[in-house]
Amino acid sequence: MKRTRVSTIVSFLVVAVVAGFAFDAALAATLHPVAVPSITLGLALLAIAAIVISLAVPVFRVARGRTHEPIDAYYATRVVLIAKASSLAGALFGGFVGGMLVYMLTRGVSVAAGSLVPMVVSVVGGVVLLAAGLVGEYMCTVPPDDDDKNRGGGLQQRI
Repeated sequence: MKRTRVSTIVSFLVVAVVAGFAFDAALAATLHPVAVPSITLGLALLAIAAIVISLAVPVFRVARGRTHEPIDAYYATRVVLIAKASSLAGALFGGFVGGMLVYMLTRGVSVAAGSLVPMVVSVVGGVVLLAAGLVGEYMCTVPPDDDDKNRGGGLQQRI
């Protein structure tokens, strides 16, 4: 499996920010109150980020040779998939709420702290989940062996 590309994350972030901004703008245009996520969204994203890192630590220890306990290959694969999904979900959640926050801050009226704090916590939670997903993905990679370096990456060398 290939690692998550920066272009994929950036494109998810851009689409989510635009969608969040457009969502709140559409609500305001139809005379509905703008959406404010609950503070528990940000706290849940932070908790998921901690879980992703804690799941990746045993795989990291085995991959780096710090422990000789065997690890199930299916477990390691699942952790990589969870980490990749977490990085993309963090980009989507953080970007969407970030777009809503940008819309709220660009309006001409002052923003109440009761609306601003949950949005900031949710954006921070999304960014932390994005980072935890990328770190978890990194922790599950196996460093190249010395044999792979000597062989030239699998290419045959002519003598």
